[in-house]
Amino acid sequence: MILRSCWKQPDPSQPKPEGGQMAVLEGELLAVGSTWPPSLLAALQQWGTTQPKAPCLTALDTTGKAVYTLTYGKLWSRSLKLAYTLLNKLTNKNEPLLKPGDRVALVFPNSDPVMFTVAFYGCLLAELVPVPIEVPLTRKDAGSQQVGFLLGSCGVALALTTDACQKGLPKAQTGEVAAFKGWPPLTWLVIDGKHLTKPPKDWHPSAQDAGAGTAYIEYKTSKEGSTVGVAVSHASLLAQCQALTQACGYSEAETLTNVLDFKRDAGLWHGVLTSVMNRMHVVSVPYALMKANPLSWIQKVCAYKARAALVKSRDMHWSLLAQRGQRGVSLSSLRLLIVADGANPWSISSCDAFLNVFQARGLRPEVICPCASSPEALTVAIRRPPDLGGPPPRRAVLSMSGLSHGVIRLDAEEKLSVLAVQDVGQAMPGANVCVVKVEGIPYLCKTDEVGEICVNSSATATAYYGLLGITKNIFETVPVTAGGAPISDRPFTRTGLLGFIGPDNLVFVVGKLDGLMVVGVRRHNADDIVATALAVEPMKFVYRGRIAVFSVTVLHDDRIVLVAEQRPDASEEDSFQWMSRVLQAIDSIHQVGVYCLALVPANTLPKAPLGGIHVSETKQRFLEGMLHPCNVLMCPHTCVTNLPKPRQKQPEVGPASMIVGNLVAGRRIAQASGRELSHLEDSDQARKFLFLPDVLQWRAHSTPEHLLFLLLNAKGTVTSTTTCIQLHKKAERVAAALMEKARLTTGAHVALVYPPGVDLIAAFYGCLYCGCVPVTVRPPHPQNLTTTLPTVKMIVEVSKSACVLTTQAITRLLKSKEALAAVDVRAWPTILDTDDIPKKKVASIFRPPSPDTLAYLDFSVSTTGILAGVKMSHAATSALCRSIKLQCELYPSRQIAICLDPYCGLGFALWCLCSVYSGHQSVLVPPPELEANASLWLWAVSQYKARVTFCSYSVMETCARGLGAQTAVLRMKGVNLSCVRTCMVVAEERPRIALTQSFSKLFRDLGLPARAVSTTFGCRVNVAICLQGTAGPDPTTVYVDMRALRHDRVRLVERGSPHSLPLTESGKILPGVKVIIAHTETRGPLGDSHLGEVWVSSPHSATGYYTVYGEEGLHADHFSARLSFGDTQTVWARTGFLGFLRRTELTDASGERHDALYVVGSLDEALELRGMRYHPVDIETSVIRAHRSVAECAVFTWTNLLVVVVELDGLEQDALDLVALVTNAVLEEHLLVVGVVVIVDPGVIPINSRGEKQRMHLRDGFLADQLDPIYVAYNM
Repeated sequence: MILRSCWKQPDPSQPKPEGGQMAVLEGELLAVGSTWPPSLLAALQQWGTTQPKAPCLTALDTTGKAVYTLTYGKLWSRSLKLAYTLLNKLTNKNEPLLKPGDRVALVFPNSDPVMFTVAFYGCLLAELVPVPIEVPLTRKDAGSQQVGFLLGSCGVALALTTDACQKGLPKAQTGEVAAFKGWPPLTWLVIDGKHLTKPPKDWHPSAQDAGAGTAYIEYKTSKEGSTVGVAVSHASLLAQCQALTQACGYSEAETLTNVLDFKRDAGLWHGVLTSVMNRMHVVSVPYALMKANPLSWIQKVCAYKARAALVKSRDMHWSLLAQRGQRGVSLSSLRLLIVADGANPWSISSCDAFLNVFQARGLRPEVICPCASSPEALTVAIRRPPDLGGPPPRRAVLSMSGLSHGVIRLDAEEKLSVLAVQDVGQAMPGANVCVVKVEGIPYLCKTDEVGEICVNSSATATAYYGLLGITKNIFETVPVTAGGAPISDRPFTRTGLLGFIGPDNLVFVVGKLDGLMVVGVRRHNADDIVATALAVEPMKFVYRGRIAVFSVTVLHDDRIVLVAEQRPDASEEDSFQWMSRVLQAIDSIHQVGVYCLALVPANTLPKAPLGGIHVSETKQRFLEGMLHPCNVLMCPHTCVTNLPKPRQKQPEVGPASMIVGNLVAGRRIAQASGRELSHLEDSDQARKFLFLPDVLQWRAHSTPEHLLFLLLNAKGTVTSTTTCIQLHKKAERVAAALMEKARLTTGAHVALVYPPGVDLIAAFYGCLYCGCVPVTVRPPHPQNLTTTLPTVKMIVEVSKSACVLTTQAITRLLKSKEALAAVDVRAWPTILDTDDIPKKKVASIFRPPSPDTLAYLDFSVSTTGILAGVKMSHAATSALCRSIKLQCELYPSRQIAICLDPYCGLGFALWCLCSVYSGHQSVLVPPPELEANASLWLWAVSQYKARVTFCSYSVMETCARGLGAQTAVLRMKGVNLSCVRTCMVVAEERPRIALTQSFSKLFRDLGLPARAVSTTFGCRVNVAICLQGTAGPDPTTVYVDMRALRHDRVRLVERGSPHSLPLTESGKILPGVKVIIAHTETRGPLGDSHLGEVWVSSPHSATGYYTVYGEEGLHADHFSARLSFGDTQTVWARTGFLGFLRRTELTDASGERHDALYVVGSLDEALELRGMRYHPVDIETSVIRAHRSVAECAVFTWTNLLVVVVELDGLEQDALDLVALVTNAVLEEHLLVVGVVVIVDPGVIPINSRGEKQRMHLRDGFLADQLDPIYVAYNM
């Protein structure tokens, strides 16, 4: 990836390691004494038979009371009973269920160490491999599915548990334990005494060995959340117990207090295995007791005079908070306080604070022994008490900046940007330790370089169970010197710990590979960042132990995410203050930006089994938008530094050079035209049909009873029909009323404010009959007068209408009290109600003096919020009808179904003009009726067997959303769409492929032909440029490179290639229409497949703007543009849309190769960002795909910021999940940083009648603070 390579260049001033190559550190020899038993099971048998009364394990309840003490005799006899039962009493179809080496799951709660220990040793005696896992509490536990995957890959078929635990597991209807998601089928065996069988006297288990076979499997969850099983052999197990015995100086009958999880890691190695080898007595403190009484472990050390204790920093921290006012607690019996997570950056402060308080109570400083361990290498290092010959403890204060470059630099302690670490002691007895480079070939590090610690020893784990590939990488690493020579003939095991070897051969750990985040070229450790966040007085606002830090990859780099649980009493302002302070702290200490900081409500983060946060599950929820934060702060502006440089505009190539360049490249100039009108019909008829009023009179005279219009209501009932003669007579009455009642003169403008219906059509022809100029206006919405009435008023005023024609109901509405609140009702011109006008004829019907006379005004609000009215002459009107007639093959015998708004553009022409011109019958379906009956339009198409039908995107969306699941019901009602030859979506935008394709797929079941759906294209200067029609090749789809498009270039790519964008042609170019692609700035003609502005020349283009309510100057040349080079004579109209032409392999009806026009987007709507041109719809598509709760979305710019408004289709608690996902998606796919994410309720984004988003209205609403958002996130 070019991006990454240009970004990951090292900084020349960064610190570099200067030390010599390190030497391999050798631990002391493992002094295998003759007294040590040959295997762990031999030790168990020895103590069980010779010292049966000796205590082995004491279990405590949640009050701290000792519930049960397991003796060595009991452990031996119960383990034997279990081994015998497992081997002899479990059968499957008369075969033993288990054979030696089979894996068995151990499912025991943290409060039951006794049963777990019995189960573990029972499995070892039966030569079975125990796989300890957590108790699944619900069917959706964090990471539960991954545990199931582990069990499946280990081939586990049996799970051991206790009676009490089995009762608490989720159950299926049958009463059996429920099947957990992703788990293999398991047989559950309860191992309480009464369920086991006593073995015969002469029965002895055969397992006594300490060989290379697997003894047990410990699960490990990786940074990404996948769970693997780490296999530990019998030999390693024994070696680990011997090494720990030697390093810790354990002796027979010592007491150890264990606070850790006994199922894995140090809790298992010390508290279940090494303890049995040395006949020690372990007092196990459960997590639930620690939560109830954090001092319990100290009280137990005191009560049992324990010599050793095994804790984590958290337990020391908790006991500090609880110790005040406690008398009589003494820790003088302790000779060893093992801190199991001594490798964590915050363990040093816990150790210091703990010693500070408890030194007065008998705790000796040298007793504290931090250790480091990993599932792969088991114990890596442990600090020895001085009486065992250990060197004095050391600490190092390291520069954070140096560490981030992997270099060790000592620094002053009083600085903030340092990390204080303590040693974790010496290498284990019998082990060799070295430090190697983290990535690539495992070269030995220099002495002042941080790398991954590797161990070679007989006491490490042997493999990831069943995963040979990654096992080789981790367990069989061969470190090499700088010259490439192997340092040893024996392989090393990578520990996953990052660190170095310090003075006195002490091991220091500075982080874990799992917590490593590489931002740019610098490395940061998740734990260090948590520690910094905790330092910002967290107690008031967030819970101390409930912070997760992880990285997500966005735009080819790791981005840091910090998630914390917010205290319920913290106000939003408090939280934001804390968040901004954390950002500053991390920035100044680590010199790294946090990409996203999220606060979630208390107790909602997924928990790890014993407290703490399940980080990989938290990350998974974050990426899936399932975290449900209550506060979010994103900082993409400061974090994302690897964006490509903004594009610099190059000086434009002149138009002449452009033409020459195209000729040289063999490209033709991009121009295309529809069929020639003169070839298609006799000019005589065209002359006769020059004026629509003449056509209507001719039809009323020659075919008076021929039906022109059928209007349907929501029930599908025909509410009115109109024949040629009826329409003619109604129009006469309107004309008479206009002349007599309103006293209008020829050329006066008349606003027609009608609901969709026949009255509107009659009023339109009435105006033409008396020489007035009609202006169709959408009536105000009775439930929403405040926003819809001002638009009506504005069109009436701007069009200078002398009279308003309307119905009785709307007249009342225009003069109502509610209307008074919205507009000045006294300022309306004459309002004429046409519901009861007298039956009168006009003396003579007006005949326009020339074809160029104004016929009607067409007003529409563009998506950029500009109200523009265009002038349509009689010539243009009849030319428009003629083109549509020829393209759709319309004759009096045809029926077409129309579900469009009749107020402007092609919708108006199809509704009011075409039937009169061509004589076909129009079945009119008013779009508002679909609110009550979504299937009305499809039903009408089927009922009237319409070959041709027109709709808008909103209608198509209503059908796709509302009827998608009801196709079977519609089929039973007899809806059959096989009659449809062509279904055209009337649009003034780029075709919406996703919607048209899903519509085609959904209604294929009802017989809709696969290729019937297509789109039309028109705009203000020419309402119908393309329209598929009934003949000619099907629309073609091409895939273009979205990145090239931003540079105004068209690069065709294969379907499915990265950054590909599908574009489909907008229908066939209409007869008589010529199209050319012109450069937006030089106005020179462009070559084929170049992106430029679509210019059109046609007899039905509008003759000019009547008025533009906006910036007049910009629009002066829209109707009379000329090319700057080449054919400079032709007058073109500029559409204001970007697009390109492409010659296809298909042939037209004329036998010529077919030229397809692809519309990319509106020039006015395009966003200029980072020197490139973006189309809002592309960004919106990415946002809608980002999360299933995004119902709709719109983007616009404000100052230089990109604002994304998202409609949330879901619960308000999901709202903030969208902020990060939307930001990620736009960054990844468009290389843009989102400035503001506004989350609103569904229906807030305004949409016009054509189903287009009104982004500028939305922007005005945002700036005027009128959106009533659920949440606004300002990305920093």
